[in-house]
Amino acid sequence: MGILSSSIVSGPAGPLRTEVSTTAHALAGHWWALLASAFWARDLAGYVLGTILVLSAGIPLERQMGSRKLAVSALVAQIVGIVAAAGFWNTLQNLMGSWTQEMSGHVFLGPSAFIVGAAMAWTAGLATLWRRRIRLVIFALLILLTLYSGGFADLVRLGAAGAGALLGPVLLGRRPRFGRPVSSRHEARVLVALLVAVSAVGPVVAGLIPHAAGPLSVLRFLFTNIQPVDPQTLQTLCADPAQAKECAGAQLQVRAGAGGVFMAILPSFLLLLLADGLRRGRRFAWAAALLVQVGLSVPAVIAITGVLQATNPDTAAAEGIGAIEMTSHAHPLTLVLPLLLPVVLSGVLLACRTFFPVAAPQGTYPRLAARILGLAGVLGLVYVGAALALAPGFAPVPGPAELVADVPDRFLPLGFMVDAPPAFFPQSPGAVLLYEGVGILFWAVTGVLVLSTFLRPAYTAHFADKVRARVILTTQESSSISWMTTWPGNTYWFSTTGDSFIAYRVVSGIALTLGAPVGPKSRMPAVVEEFARYCTSNGWTPCFYSVPAEVRAAASDRGWGSVQVAQETVLPLDSLSFKGKKFQDIRTAMNNATKAGIHAEWIRYPTAHLSVQAQIQAISEEWIADKKMPEMGFTLGGLDELNDPEVRCLLAIDTHHRVHAVTSWLPVYRKGHIVGWTLDFMRRRSTGFRASIEFLIASAATSLRDEGCDFISLSGAPLARAAGDRQPGPFDFSPQADGGLDRLLDRLGSALEPVYGFRSLLAFKGKFRPRYAPLYMVYPDSAALPGIGNALTRAYLPDLSLGEGFQLLRRILRRPPSRK
Repeated sequence: MGILSSSIVSGPAGPLRTEVSTTAHALAGHWWALLASAFWARDLAGYVLGTILVLSAGIPLERQMGSRKLAVSALVAQIVGIVAAAGFWNTLQNLMGSWTQEMSGHVFLGPSAFIVGAAMAWTAGLATLWRRRIRLVIFALLILLTLYSGGFADLVRLGAAGAGALLGPVLLGRRPRFGRPVSSRHEARVLVALLVAVSAVGPVVAGLIPHAAGPLSVLRFLFTNIQPVDPQTLQTLCADPAQAKECAGAQLQVRAGAGGVFMAILPSFLLLLLADGLRRGRRFAWAAALLVQVGLSVPAVIAITGVLQATNPDTAAAEGIGAIEMTSHAHPLTLVLPLLLPVVLSGVLLACRTFFPVAAPQGTYPRLAARILGLAGVLGLVYVGAALALAPGFAPVPGPAELVADVPDRFLPLGFMVDAPPAFFPQSPGAVLLYEGVGILFWAVTGVLVLSTFLRPAYTAHFADKVRARVILTTQESSSISWMTTWPGNTYWFSTTGDSFIAYRVVSGIALTLGAPVGPKSRMPAVVEEFARYCTSNGWTPCFYSVPAEVRAAASDRGWGSVQVAQETVLPLDSLSFKGKKFQDIRTAMNNATKAGIHAEWIRYPTAHLSVQAQIQAISEEWIADKKMPEMGFTLGGLDELNDPEVRCLLAIDTHHRVHAVTSWLPVYRKGHIVGWTLDFMRRRSTGFRASIEFLIASAATSLRDEGCDFISLSGAPLARAAGDRQPGPFDFSPQADGGLDRLLDRLGSALEPVYGFRSLLAFKGKFRPRYAPLYMVYPDSAALPGIGNALTRAYLPDLSLGEGFQLLRRILRRPPSRK
């Protein structure tokens, strides 16, 4: 179109420009420009980049979406984006000061809006994992560009992206989803890390735009808008006390060159560094990122103060920091917005603090601090010594006292030392290299040191106890779920004999155990008695959760009550044979997998190929996103629990190395030997081989039988039991109370069935004709049941929000108990 209209060099001009371009205030008379604006550009570079964008993005999108869906999404996104941007301008033109005034003269041309909108519509068909990540990055970048650059085109692209995201599900025949997204703890960390990284990159990218006018553009003067100032001019300004304000403003431009740019974007560098730690769930990265966000408010306040003080163009010109432009943002709302960005990010970090519990080994960060301080001391001495040798290269020539006083300024971000006039300036190449290089070297080495702490093995407050517990777990007798005691969140109690332990967590005064005591079975009653006394001495109420009948019997001697809370399914391997009519579904699954070219493959997640790990993560996030409630924990493992070299994963993989399903298996030790494995993590790709889980369980059973294992446990199904297994046991205490509790658990299991499907899971495991073993909850007093219920809820759903809690409660109260 540029060639045909002879506007390829400088864009459409004259009447043509009026007919094909769109602005915030000129839509009514030129409605056709809503579409026509996509086919022209402002200049030759715009035509070239637009054509490249259409070819590189439009063609792949058309192949993925089809011509009709691409056309619809592009058309709707283009129109809605422009209309929404114009509506925003007309609504807020009196509230946003000169931002909307400057935007009124902006013109939108080019295909970027409909390409962005079509791309966002395409993401609706992606797996949950990548759909969330891509949308988060795109939306965050577009929002930051709008806030920093502030052009009408930025608003149009943001509106088009929103329209595409809403339209995508409709094109696929489903409704758009609203509300709080449900994700795993692992994916929540990745999303927060991406948000922090984008917030770090946004100001730098926007700072490269020469005429930024957004409400946050005032902060670009603290990042990349560096204009070298003549040292003699700066010295003259700072020599006059009456010109202290002008001196402070001009100092922001002292550090020209690569060193100045690096020190100016230092906050962004630190945030990118910490984003990697956030991705790994590191507590130090969370605290440091929060500290950086709080620290960013300091230069923001300085910049805004400069705006308030720059009341006339003459004064602003003398300040040398672009204050003439900054005064145009002096509307109160535009002064508040720059402070809101670090506040919002700080709020996000505070709200997500529970996702970052991973601590480094003890002493890691004291050693890091000592190394950083030592590095600063060494580089400070090098700087002073080298500067004395290169003293003629500075103006004026500094003495030792001036150089020592200048050392802190070499390591601080640009803008933090504006109140102290510089005593000298580098002039010779050697002096400039020293002046700028010290800070770069310091922060580069510091970055490497910080990153190395993120790679160190995780450490918990009970690390030594966990090591001791693992020794007992692998050398004594354990149950099928005892390996879950090694998961995060547990505290360890050891018997006086030292050969038994109990994993527990204290929630609101309830000491909730995870499974039975681990140790010699002959000492089970004594261990239960000793742990009960330990809890009483600490003012806690003990509750043994998900324990076998032996613990129930031992507790009954103390007059404790009990209720069945799960049903474990066990497959003995010595007599395993998938023959006969009752195993027809299992044989069909295995035969169909062979025909489809799918095979089972054992891996260890920590050492698996990155592509395999990525596929497992995508499958898991897709499964979690289909639920209406957060991912459960406690006795139900997730991605974090896979990251254990002792845990084995069995994958269903086809000939194209595509993972269709994954299961994880926890070892069961007896006297130093693995005698069985317990199924834990179980996920299937929605578009993959349908019978992949049946195939994997059957393959695991035959493979582990050949390895000499005695059994496999398909784990317990919470709040579910096999048909006909509802009679009270002989050890029930207060049958009337337990009968009421049993009915409550029945209601709870029925309410959670549509979300988590525990009863369907038990029915599914019944295909393998397992041996059923009930698991119980044992407690000392029925009066403690409300507290125990609260403790279980917080143990299984630690991330449950208040709204989700009320939603769950309504389901429980409305759904009648099931009848069997």
